[in-house]
Amino acid sequence: MKSITREGDENRSLTHNNEKCIGCGICTSICPTNSIKNGPILPIARGLVDMDYININKNSCCLCGLCASACPVDALEFKIDDKNIKEMDNYPKWDKDAEIDTEACVHCKACETACPQDAIKVARTLPKREDLVLGEIEVDQDKCINCKICEELCPGDAITVKQTGRETYETVVDEDKCVYCLVCKRACPTDAIKAVCSSCAYQDTKLDVEKFKTSGNIVLNPDSCVNCGWCEEICPVDAAKVTKPFEGEVVFEEEMVCKGDSCHACLDVCPCNAVSITEGHSEIDKRFCILCGACANVCPQKGIQIKRTKINLDNIRSKSWQNRLSSLTTGK
Repeated sequence: MKSITREGDENRSLTHNNEKCIGCGICTSICPTNSIKNGPILPIARGLVDMDYININKNSCCLCGLCASACPVDALEFKIDDKNIKEMDNYPKWDKDAEIDTEACVHCKACETACPQDAIKVARTLPKREDLVLGEIEVDQDKCINCKICEELCPGDAITVKQTGRETYETVVDEDKCVYCLVCKRACPTDAIKAVCSSCAYQDTKLDVEKFKTSGNIVLNPDSCVNCGWCEEICPVDAAKVTKPFEGEVVFEEEMVCKGDSCHACLDVCPCNAVSITEGHSEIDKRFCILCGACANVCPQKGIQIKRTKINLDNIRSKSWQNRLSSLTTGK
């Protein structure tokens, strides 16, 4: 984490957090003093070099805050008198968001698994097995011939035939594991096992359904989230909603011959897991792309175009800032 500070009538500071940076180059393209330069993005993303994605020239930086306002992942933080400009009314505000309805969430963990930035954590409490499966089982040791058929067939490994003496055995059922499926009862050649599934007999209407529910807690970390939309796409109950920072499309140049597996630079830098290699060439899934431009920065053939039609950044009061930010939406 690197910072530039300047004291005066207003104390200003600009801090770059490389852990959050995705190497998109947006700050580089809009800096009014050309004080921000991209580092070697691809080697950094591949872990080959230990450097920051961007370099800021502290001698030429005017500490205007434009880069921090436009950063789609909040990797740049600009403060005036120790107050973040994102908290000030006269600075731009992003109309991007990601949220999960905790009331609708069923704690399936699909979003946690899919999130490319590990921004979602789900803690869940499962119902007790004995509340879900009810029944009774009994083994008549006098009828049992210790054939071990029940032990071999039991899907829950709940049955063990133990040798208790030189010529004596005992068939033991672990009722914490038994699901009362009745496989053992049906397979026993001597009818030594008596079992009944009470859950089946009672049906769900006669059981305490509240005990069946999985409870828990879900946390979405906005500092890590890149608003890619994986959680929204994969959620089976539509509990996740995402608004992306940009609108538009990604276009591959028709003349470009993608190197696919032999290059995969775009795949390595994409912060959203939106890139895949299919039949020897790159494909970008628009459902998860946030149009950040990282892939276009590293494509060795310069064959990827980011065509943004809208930047979801509101409250831009400065005309000069509007002019600089409009460069992000060229190529409509």
